Amino acid sequence: MARKKKPEKEGNMERWMVSYADFITLLFAVFVTLYAMSQSDKQKVDQLVQSLRESFGTAKSASASQKVNMLGTTDLRSIPSITPEMLIPGPRPQGKRGDNSGNNRTHAEEKDFREIKTSIEAYLLKNKAQDKVTMEITGRGLIISLKEAGFFDSGSAVVKQSSYPLLTKIVESMIKYNNPLRIEGHTDNVPINSHTFPSNWELSTARATNIVHYLIDYYHFPPNKISASGYGEYRPIVGNSSEEGRGKNRRVDIVMQSKESETGEP
Repeated sequence: MARKKKPEKEGNMERWMVSYADFITLLFAVFVTLYAMSQSDKQKVDQLVQSLRESFGTAKSASASQKVNMLGTTDLRSIPSITPEMLIPGPRPQGKRGDNSGNNRTHAEEKDFREIKTSIEAYLLKNKAQDKVTMEITGRGLIISLKEAGFFDSGSAVVKQSSYPLLTKIVESMIKYNNPLRIEGHTDNVPINSHTFPSNWELSTARATNIVHYLIDYYHFPPNKISASGYGEYRPIVGNSSEEGRGKNRRVDIVMQSKESETGEP
């Protein structure tokens, strides 16, 4: 005799409410999280704006209770002022930094140019750096050419830290004289087009200007005795047809002017 099948239970028509409640709960959590994130970002933006205003002097510094830590572990600080170290990074040279205004200095003549040249050449020979600097005495005075390979990275106007000892020697060889100095930047004819230097004009001028900052900021050379200029690729000393020639043209000339050359200056 066949068994009677038990009647099937009717389905629970309210089970959908459990899934719906879970979905609503998760959705609520998502919106709470998004709201919290938006409020946190707004606070950080407000703090950044306040910091910038204080840094540029457009708002008074906030009190200690108002200063909020943006990152949780670092204090909110003002933007630092630009210093010479930012233009020429690296250790500060330990040279003579007294009053070099010119009151106690003499004017170098051709004999003095030869002595300076001999002194620098001896240093170059001792330190095997003859390929970094060339010198000549002309009617303009003593011309000391700093080659790019020894003092700058390609496409950069920042003086290499490794070149400080040599640059210090060169500067201290001239420091007791009050001849005007012309700092002239030169490049080869390979075009440059970077965000910092749109052309070789800007690169050559920036390199010359950085050497000027070195002379004035570290050694107190009188600013009225120094000038900076950039010639780009338009005053080569040799042809640019070879890599060797282009390397010679990439340079910064420090021209220690003679009296004849000085009288021709404006």
